[in-house]
Amino acid sequence: MNIDEVIQRNISSGRRLKLLALTSLEWMLVAGGVMVTSLTLPSIIEGLSGTVGDSTTMASSVFIGMLVGALVSGAISDRFGRKWTNLCLLILAAAGTGLTGFAPSMRLFSVFRFLSGLGYGGLLPVVNAYLTEFSSIKIRGLYLTLLESSWALGSIMVGAFTMLTLDSLGWQWSYYFLFIFGIPLIMIGLFLPESPKFEFMKKGKKALEKILKTSIKEEVEMHEREKQPLLSIFKKGLARRTLMIWFSWFTVSFVYYGIYTWAPKIFASKGLTPVSSLWYTFFMLIMQLPGYLTAAFLIEKIGRKTTLTFFFVATAISALIMGLVTSSGFLIFASILISMSVLGTWGMVYAYTPELYPTEMRGLGNGTSGVMARTAGIIAPYFTNFFMGRTGSVIYVMIFMSVMSVLAAIIVALFGVETKEKIIE
Repeated sequence: MNIDEVIQRNISSGRRLKLLALTSLEWMLVAGGVMVTSLTLPSIIEGLSGTVGDSTTMASSVFIGMLVGALVSGAISDRFGRKWTNLCLLILAAAGTGLTGFAPSMRLFSVFRFLSGLGYGGLLPVVNAYLTEFSSIKIRGLYLTLLESSWALGSIMVGAFTMLTLDSLGWQWSYYFLFIFGIPLIMIGLFLPESPKFEFMKKGKKALEKILKTSIKEEVEMHEREKQPLLSIFKKGLARRTLMIWFSWFTVSFVYYGIYTWAPKIFASKGLTPVSSLWYTFFMLIMQLPGYLTAAFLIEKIGRKTTLTFFFVATAISALIMGLVTSSGFLIFASILISMSVLGTWGMVYAYTPELYPTEMRGLGNGTSGVMARTAGIIAPYFTNFFMGRTGSVIYVMIFMSVMSVLAAIIVALFGVETKEKIIE
């Protein structure tokens, strides 16, 4: 019997839902930790000592950390397991976020954000792989998209807290709040089981039975686990899908962080007041959730490849609209459209990626894809800030993002593979 069939038969829907809830809370922590900068950055720049260059570094430092975290976490989790890698990354993310609130200068702020980013960047692929290896093939795509949708909940959570406390408590408490939020997650992480697929690969059938809490009479089949070098994701049969998903990750991350990091500045360039710009940014955070939910609905209806292509096309169209509109009414419409499109795309790439690789290189595939995203996350804030500073307008930034999204849609349509209800060994 295949390992996927064993997992599908022996893990109850209730247990899967509990794991989905717990992993979603981790994603909320990461989302809040990443997105908190968008709403607090104007206040931080005013309150901390530093230069203009330091302020731009503050916006990108977390993504540099996320790049490093994504680069190493996949290999570490494939060697030591999903559970303990996840726990260590949780501790690093929470501690780094709490220390950020104590930063006395822009440079130390950037250092602590880098440490936080190490945890955030590592957690995303590890948690993704963890939930994948507990999920039934029939609902795998749905669960992973719902996991990704918790990013919106985390963004909304920290956005609401920041909007309510920024004036009275200061920007620091947004970071303290996230640290406090992370403490119970660390405690829960101590009691989470290891991934059944990982345990089976490392220790065999007895360990699998212990996790599944049942006796398995049939022989369990799975690919023989071999040490996988980095270039293994380019071996025959995987090269095209690797390049396809890498470009997808880079594009959606570039668009997302290029817009959201400087969202208040973008809205200000459209004539909004500083207060209105913050509220428009918060509204964009709220509108992320419908994008994820739409992706969750479509992914099991029309498949991964078609849904991802659709969302990239929608992102291209919405980016153009965002760049061209001037009135506040149309700006609200553009904000809704761009949020739903980009976050629907995010939900798809996160659900799609672990399905493209076998178990022995899933962590590696997720991790290297995350590297593409974090590289874009580092570049995009500089890109947006530079061109807006030179032109005073966001139109050229949006045109570039639209072209990237069109290219991504074409690449997915040409090189993507359908993984709906396919067994992943």
